[in-house]
Amino acid sequence: MTDLPGNYDDGIAGEVFYSESGITIYNADCGDILPHIGNADIVITDPPYGINFQSNHRIIKYDKIRNDNELPLDLISIAISKATRAAYVFCRWDNLTVMPTPKSVLVWVKNNWSMGGLKHEHGRQWEACCFYAKDDHEFIKRIPDVLYADKTGNRLHPTEKPVALINQLISANIGKLILDPFMGSGTTLVAAKLQGREAIGIEIDRDYCNIAVERLRQEILF
Repeated sequence: MTDLPGNYDDGIAGEVFYSESGITIYNADCGDILPHIGNADIVITDPPYGINFQSNHRIIKYDKIRNDNELPLDLISIAISKATRAAYVFCRWDNLTVMPTPKSVLVWVKNNWSMGGLKHEHGRQWEACCFYAKDDHEFIKRIPDVLYADKTGNRLHPTEKPVALINQLISANIGKLILDPFMGSGTTLVAAKLQGREAIGIEIDRDYCNIAVERLRQEILF
């Protein structure tokens, strides 16, 4: 596996699902991959929030997100440690008290809001993203900690992030290789390809790996 981006042990427990033009996808549990994978310049990832989420607001309903019964703090810590320049980890507002202490907390403001608790909660219109700067971190262009991007409608994944949102994070930072250990439908990889970066994604669900490959192979990326 020495021909892939980064440094890898020979005995990684997982399948190289796709490798083309500097983009590599593993179809595997990231707990089996992260301890063996080499460093990346930037980590951008959206791990399960530990809420056992299932969307029921679509005609075609998704299955529950796998391994979403608890916030995977051990894997989040490993993922952050793999970044040599910076790491961005999305989370809910109520995850912030247990997340590793970030350098900054960014806010993604959406174009609409979720229902939340109808009687005793305000409608939620934002998600948090913890930023971890490393010693080699360097901005291309420093951006504010409030980011605006329209929701996708979750057409491809129940918690799909918009490419426009991830583009803002990547374009702000120097770094050739991007790592997303909770890849989902591949938004981070699509954004990396759009900006001429290399990327590694890890995703346990084979169906989402297929979706990510289809997106990467489109002439017009989405």
